[in-house]
Amino acid sequence: MRQYISTLLLLFSVFSFCQKKAYSENEVSVSNWIDGTLLTPNENKKHTLAIIIAGSGPTNRNGNQNFQKNNSLKKLAESLTNNGVATFRFDKRIVKQIRKGKVDKNLMLDDFVNDASDVITYFKEKDNYSKIYVIGHSQGSLVGMLAAKDKVDGFISLAGAGQNIGDVITDQVSKMSPQLGEEAKKIVDKLKQGETVKDYPSALASLFNEEIQPFMINWMQYNPTEVIKELKMPLLVVVGTNDLQISENDAKLLKEANDKAKLKIIENMNHVLFEIKGDDLENSKSYNESFRPISSELIDSIVKFIINNS
Repeated sequence: MRQYISTLLLLFSVFSFCQKKAYSENEVSVSNWIDGTLLTPNENKKHTLAIIIAGSGPTNRNGNQNFQKNNSLKKLAESLTNNGVATFRFDKRIVKQIRKGKVDKNLMLDDFVNDASDVITYFKEKDNYSKIYVIGHSQGSLVGMLAAKDKVDGFISLAGAGQNIGDVITDQVSKMSPQLGEEAKKIVDKLKQGETVKDYPSALASLFNEEIQPFMINWMQYNPTEVIKELKMPLLVVVGTNDLQISENDAKLLKEANDKAKLKIIENMNHVLFEIKGDDLENSKSYNESFRPISSELIDSIVKFIINNS
């Protein structure tokens, strides 16, 4: 029996050795508020670096929030690095603020843009990479486009809105309730003009409460199609057909706004990059199902895009 157990342990050790990671992993602090994870392929050469920017809310470097764990951005980073692309993903500053119990109530979208710009500058100054790309997911698409202008070698919009966020909100509310949609449009129109609103239906409080209105006003100053027009680098716009938050039309609007952009529509991929073949319930549940693999077609598309533009 002892010999049998010893043999099993030996086989397990050999298997573990064979499964050794193809990359190194390091924690990097870019600023007082920005910490992240750098993955670097083991090959001794200058690699392309992809900086991954998370979407809306208090989203951490792995793509997770307090009650939502899918590890989508962690899986994206690891998959890309396993394919020879170095990656850096970071916690949004609000994540650290929440941990410290010091949330800045005056936080603006521009703060996220400045953070992303600082990350880009940090790695450009290191001069360790042959090229630098930015991958912006969801809200991170707009943030990434604003930060990337004239600073990086390529940009990838991943499930990014093509419309102004105010129009996105109005459309989504209207689908649930046409009457509330009309109210939402009135509020959005005022916010776009830089005016705060005190009178709004209680049903819309989570979208338009007075504390977040300054942030929304700042966000609504940017139209993604106008921003992407200014980018002179290789561009890839990606969306999935099962995305509950961003439509194929959003991706098409971004692609049409810049003739340099390539469009990739991935069948069955949802907003958190998983392949979903079931109904909307399965789709929604997947946001908190970290056991799911992300779309292999997504990884292939990004790697091919980077290689073709290197």
